[in-house]
Amino acid sequence: MPNVNLDALIRREDFEATGTYDSIAAMKPNISITDLTSGFFYPFLRKPDFQRETSEWDMRQIVGFLQSFTDGDLIPSIILWRSKEGLFFVIDGAHRLSALIAWANNDYGDGEISEKFYEGNIPEDQKKIGVETRKIINREIGSYQAIVESSKKPDSEQRLRTKASNIGVFGLTTQWVTGEASKAEDSFFKINAQGEPLNPTEKKLLRSRKKGNCVASRAIIRGGKGHKFWSGFSAENQIKVQEIAQEINNILFTPALHTPIKSLELPIAGKISAAQSLPLIFDFVNLVNQIPADFATTEADDVAGEKTVRYLQKARKIAWRINSIHPSSLGLHPAVYFYSIEGRHKPASFYAVTSWILEGEEGNVFREFIKVRSVFEDLLVAYDFLIQDIVRKFRQAIDSSTHIKNFYVRCLEFLAKGFNIDETVRQVIALKDFNYLKIDSISNALIKKGDFTPERKSAAYMGPALESALRCKICNARLPGRATTIDHIVRKADGGTGEIDNAQLAHPYCNSTVKN
Repeated sequence: MPNVNLDALIRREDFEATGTYDSIAAMKPNISITDLTSGFFYPFLRKPDFQRETSEWDMRQIVGFLQSFTDGDLIPSIILWRSKEGLFFVIDGAHRLSALIAWANNDYGDGEISEKFYEGNIPEDQKKIGVETRKIINREIGSYQAIVESSKKPDSEQRLRTKASNIGVFGLTTQWVTGEASKAEDSFFKINAQGEPLNPTEKKLLRSRKKGNCVASRAIIRGGKGHKFWSGFSAENQIKVQEIAQEINNILFTPALHTPIKSLELPIAGKISAAQSLPLIFDFVNLVNQIPADFATTEADDVAGEKTVRYLQKARKIAWRINSIHPSSLGLHPAVYFYSIEGRHKPASFYAVTSWILEGEEGNVFREFIKVRSVFEDLLVAYDFLIQDIVRKFRQAIDSSTHIKNFYVRCLEFLAKGFNIDETVRQVIALKDFNYLKIDSISNALIKKGDFTPERKSAAYMGPALESALRCKICNARLPGRATTIDHIVRKADGGTGEIDNAQLAHPYCNSTVKN
């Protein structure tokens, strides 16, 4: 079940305040539902700027929580910290509070608050999830407005009147952290080491939130919209961050991914609402900028934004090269390089291609690649299961990516020597580095009996679609729609005309570089 994005409902704020109020005697002991719609509490409610995105709960978790709240069940306390400036920071309980705010304000990632937060740029998937969440909640619990109205009408449905009575007296209990901002931040990380702990990437992003690579990653994932982690940069750099991040986001995540797959126009970085999207982009930014693993201690915070802009520019250059209309673009077909035949996105292959391109930028690799590109891509389609076997052996996508990249390089070497696809694969898996791979290891999961799963439906489409896909007239490899140019068969410099008979489809790189 998809997760619901409630990140817009509690604003983020820079957590580095100078102190807190000493006494907690008068601190609010509980939070009522009306505190989250108006009054003197919600306008001052904040999330620390280092807190992860509030999008970990799916529809059923939200429904279950709201059911518990309206039934008066026991709910763990919300932990808060009050800044010197009078803002209430959520240390623990952002999802609980956001679920209540969503219900009270009829905004499940697609409402008025979210529209304003994302400047009207809400992904279609997020909107659909919001609509479906609303339907389930209205059916199983009732909308907040319907329950409020029931309290005014004696003849209203009894279950709604009971819930109205309950929420009139029930609230979320609070606990307050005392001390300086650093103590509150430490409390956050200690709490998040339990329950649903932060993964290593999240910890790096949160602890190092002012480093250029962290800011760049967060800017890309939201296309320069939402909370502006770069608001302290110079005005010029703020504009650059937003514009470049939006461009990269568009290259990596459009069109939106829908399953089962019924189109070969796929986002090269997978589904943007997936839990792994931010770690994927963070690894991508670090990879293309050669940022070391110990950057948290070796890199200074980016105060003016110069590093962030530089990191984004390098990331955009590689994104252009992978799949775009930019003249440098190889136009690598997403369905060939980044998806399995069952329609699953392959992060390890995304990293591997990125690494291969980085190495290729240093030499004359791409011109040589074009000579065998068509047959190499046919190899990737035919022997996709070998890539999956590499990932299984090395477990983590980022760890297996180097081995996948080396597999690509070896295959290209043998193809360049004139070996056909099958001969090339046999030569490569005979090498010491790849002798664990077996040609007969292909899974038969797709041909087992049973109903059509989304994976089987995707495979039923992708196989024939890849066979009949349009191909570049220069290199004969498959053409993705977003990286297709119209090339003069006879160049204009050689007297070629603009007539249709003199036109052919080609990758940007083939058109602008190979042809010339």
